Amino acid sequence: MSEIKTNKNPKFGYHKRNKRPNRDTAPAPAREKKNLPYESPVIDIPDSMLPMPSDEELREQVKKESENVSDFVAVVQEPVLQTYEIVGVKFDNSEKIYYFCPQGTKYVLGNHVIVETTRGLEFGEITIENKTVTEREVILPLRNVVRLANDEDEKHYAENAVKEKEALEECQKLVDKHELPMKLVEAEYTFDNSKLLFYFTSDTRVDFRELVKDLAAIFKTRIELRQIGIRDEAKMMGGLGICGRAFCCKTFLNDCGQVSMKMAKEQNLSLNSVKISGTCGRLMCCLKFEHETYEEEIRLTPKVDSLVRTADGDGVVVEAAPLTGMIKVRLSASPDAPLKQYHRDDVKSIGYVKREKAEAEVKR
Repeated sequence: MSEIKTNKNPKFGYHKRNKRPNRDTAPAPAREKKNLPYESPVIDIPDSMLPMPSDEELREQVKKESENVSDFVAVVQEPVLQTYEIVGVKFDNSEKIYYFCPQGTKYVLGNHVIVETTRGLEFGEITIENKTVTEREVILPLRNVVRLANDEDEKHYAENAVKEKEALEECQKLVDKHELPMKLVEAEYTFDNSKLLFYFTSDTRVDFRELVKDLAAIFKTRIELRQIGIRDEAKMMGGLGICGRAFCCKTFLNDCGQVSMKMAKEQNLSLNSVKISGTCGRLMCCLKFEHETYEEEIRLTPKVDSLVRTADGDGVVVEAAPLTGMIKVRLSASPDAPLKQYHRDDVKSIGYVKREKAEAEVKR
C-alpha cells in the first residue's frame, strides 16, 4: 500500500501552500505591551448637582462669548467695495442715463460734453453731477468724458441735426424706389460723422443690401440700418397718450420691461386690450411701473368677499379701492341696508365668506 503524501507541516501546524495558520495548534502571537497613561472613567453628572458659578465667572463667560460673536461678525462682513466718481450723461435720442468717468473735472447740471462711446465720440448733456458710487452700481469699464463741449461742437451738433433730416428724406426715396416693405423712423449721425444710422420698423425680414450700397455711394460714409420694435418707435417719435400726458417712455421711463394682462386685472382695469393699449398698439407702459405700488396696497387692503369687523358690527367687503384704502361693507346685522364705507385702518379682517360657509356645512 502506497504512502499518502500531505503538505502539512507537523511542526508549525499549517499547510505550506496557502500559509494559513491552524488555530487548533498554532499559538496566539504575543501582543506588545505599551505603557499607556491611566485614564479615569467618565462619569455623567446632572446639571442640577453641579455647583453654581459665581458672578465673576458668569461675567467672564459672557465676555468670552461676546468676543467670539464679534470675531464671527467681523469674518462674515462684506468686503469693502471699490468706489468710482461718475457723472450721468443723457443723449438726444434717449431718456436713459449713462455713467461716465469725469477724470477729475467738475461738471454742472446741463453742461454739454463730448464722451467716448462704442460708436465713437458723442455729444451729450450732463443730467447727474459728480458723485461717488460703488462698483455694484456701474458697468465696468467706465468710459471717459473727453471734454466740455465748445462753440464749435455746438455748431457741429446743430449741423448734424439738419443733415439727419436730409438723409432721412433721401433714404425714403430710395426705399420707395426699391419697393421695400419698411417704415423709416429716424436717421442719426454720429458726432464725428463716421457713421450714419437709419432706424426702421417692418413686419417681415427685409433684404436691404442694394439700399445700403446706394446710401453709401451718396453719403460717402459707413451706413447702418437697424430694425426696431413698435415700442421703440413710439419712444423715438414721442407723442401724447390717452391720459393727455407725454409718453412715459419718452419722458422718464428708461426700461419698460414686460407688460402682462395680469397686471391690468390686479389693478381692476378693463380686460379689453383696446382700452388698455397705448398709441403704439401694445399694453400701456404705466401698467408695469405702477404694478409694484398696486401690489403693496392690495396686500394691505381687505379683499372682496372677506369678513371684517367694524365699529357697527361684522360684515362682508363688497368693493375695495386699494389706492385710497377705502372699502364698502355690507353689514351682517342689516344686509338690506345701503353699503357703508370704511377705511382699511378702521376695520379688522376676521376671515372669508367661502371658508365660513364651508365650516358651517361641516358642523351641520
